[in-house]
Amino acid sequence: MPAVRLFPPDRFFDRAEWSAITRASSWQGIWLVAHAWIVSIALVGLAAWSQNPVAWLLAIIVVGGRQLGLAILMHDAAHGALHPNRKINNFLGQWLTGAAVGSDLIAYRTYHLQHHKFTQQPEDPDLSLSKPFPTTRASLWRKVLRDMTGQTFFKQRMAQFGFAFVGLKAMLRGEQGQKSGASTKAGTPFNKQSDDGMTSPTIDIAGATAVARAVGRFLVVQAVLLGLSLAFYGWTPYLLWLAGLATTFQLYLRIRNIAEHACTTTGSDDPFTHARTTHAGWLARATVAPYWVNYHAEHHLFMGVPCYRLPQVHAALGRAGKHDAMTIAPGYAAVLRQVTAKG
Repeated sequence: MPAVRLFPPDRFFDRAEWSAITRASSWQGIWLVAHAWIVSIALVGLAAWSQNPVAWLLAIIVVGGRQLGLAILMHDAAHGALHPNRKINNFLGQWLTGAAVGSDLIAYRTYHLQHHKFTQQPEDPDLSLSKPFPTTRASLWRKVLRDMTGQTFFKQRMAQFGFAFVGLKAMLRGEQGQKSGASTKAGTPFNKQSDDGMTSPTIDIAGATAVARAVGRFLVVQAVLLGLSLAFYGWTPYLLWLAGLATTFQLYLRIRNIAEHACTTTGSDDPFTHARTTHAGWLARATVAPYWVNYHAEHHLFMGVPCYRLPQVHAALGRAGKHDAMTIAPGYAAVLRQVTAKG
């Protein structure tokens, strides 16, 4: 099908306004990355110090939201919107955000731009995330149970580590493969939660080696976090971090994915119809909607806008009377009710 139509920004912004809105700040992206890490480290540290199971549970609930926040900030880096200097942008996206949750910036960027080009069309590599909806409440609860018991995490990691082992063997044999086209599949095992996203094979040896490098970065970051944990409070802080990564992060990632595109228009090239913006209160912002990710319709309309300026875009669209043309939900509970309409 044809690519989704681009929407001209000059319909809402003059040249100076648009330049200001799309210009990445030299400090805001760095601050957001620091914020995610500061909150995460402080929470697991305080919870470990308290030796209180209630504090442990609270830490797991909130840390999962910051881990999703790191994934969201990697997403901004994939669009070159985290820092104006490309090398700094890519370092932030590869090592300080993506590696923490087992993702790969370059692989993610390749397939994610295809998602923007063909959103909710057959060529969309993320279509499998929204295609199963609407579904039943029982089906959704089974997915929630798998997320919160660590089954999703385990299945994803085993698939990722399996691909990495293939890539490592190829690297040791000196094989490189063809880099063209490899990154798209290399990005999917640890960025998607559909069955094919967790088990789909990489395209070729280059894809497998990309996964191997991503796993290497993931293990380096985990080793650093474990070392810091053991140096200060023993095993507890790291185990709380890992528990969040294995449970609440997976659940929040799923809800975020559902809210963005499930039950929106499929097969249309109209940029106003295929992504959803969801209003987020403080609890949602602490868990499923960190760093303005809830403004997803605005992101698809103008994907070069840094996440911290999406509220400005939302307001501008409202002033122009475009909110009625958009898919906007009053909250995440409303979205979940809509996507479980089969009963």
